[in-house]
Amino acid sequence: MDIQRKIIEELKVKPKIDPKEEIRISVDFLKEYMEVNAIFNGYVLGISGGQDSTLVGKLAQIAVDELNATNETQKYKFIAVKLPYGIQSDSKDVDDALEFIQPSVTYDVNIKPAVDASVASLEKAGVKVSDFTKGNEKARERMKAQYSIAAMNGCVVLGTDHAAEALTGFFTKYGDGASDVVPIFRLNKRQGRALLEELGCPEHLYTKIPTADLEDDRPMLADEVALGVSYDDIDDYLEGKQVSDTAKNTIEALFRKSEHKRHLPINVFDDFWK
Repeated sequence: MDIQRKIIEELKVKPKIDPKEEIRISVDFLKEYMEVNAIFNGYVLGISGGQDSTLVGKLAQIAVDELNATNETQKYKFIAVKLPYGIQSDSKDVDDALEFIQPSVTYDVNIKPAVDASVASLEKAGVKVSDFTKGNEKARERMKAQYSIAAMNGCVVLGTDHAAEALTGFFTKYGDGASDVVPIFRLNKRQGRALLEELGCPEHLYTKIPTADLEDDRPMLADEVALGVSYDDIDDYLEGKQVSDTAKNTIEALFRKSEHKRHLPINVFDDFWK
C-alpha cells in the first residue's frame, strides 16, 4: 500500500461528501456521546473566529438543542469560550461566530496573564523561551482553561482536529491537540467549508485565511505559509487526487515528522516500536 492510500485510510477521508449527510453524522455522534455518557451534560469549546471552531461549535449547539427538545429529565448545554491573548486582532470574527452559533453559555477568559506568568517563571529558572515555544504555551493554556470550565460544569471538551490538520501535525501537542471528542476528524479543510456553507454560516468566517496566530513575532501567520503547502493540495491529496511532486513530498514529510503527535503515550509493549 502506498503512503497516500495509507494516510487516507487512517484518517477516514471520503473523496466526495454530501454536506447534509455529514452534518447529520456529526450531530448524531455528539448526541449519542451524551446519551451513552450520562454523567456529562454538555460540551465546551474555545471559539477562535476561524473555520474549524465555528463549525464544531455550531454542530455542538445543534446537538444539544436537539437533545433538549426530546429530553425532559436532563438539560444539556454548549459552552463557548473566548480565549484571547490580550487583545485579539480578529475579535470581530469571534463575535460573528458566536452570533452564528448562538451558544447556551459564553465565557471570556484572557490567557495573557497566565501565559506571561508561565514564561516568566521558566525564564527565572534559566529556561529561555522562544517565541515559537511561547505560542505552544498559549495553545496549552487555552486547553487548560477549557478543561477547568468543563470540570466545573459537568461537560467534556471538544476538539477541532480535522484530516488536513491531523495529516500535517499542525496542532500543539496537549494544546489544541488535546480534547475528548473530535466530531470533524474525517473531514478535510474544503469539506468543512462545505458544511458551514450548508449551515448558513457568514461567508467571511470560512473564506478567511486560516491562521493559528500563536507567534508574537509573526502575528496572523497563514497556516499555508507555516506548512509550506496549500490546503488545496492537502485536500486533493486526502481525496486521492494527484498533486505535484513538490506538494506530495512536502505533505508526506510533514506526516512522517508529526507521527508522534498522532500517537498516545508510548509504553514498552507498544507496537510503535515494531
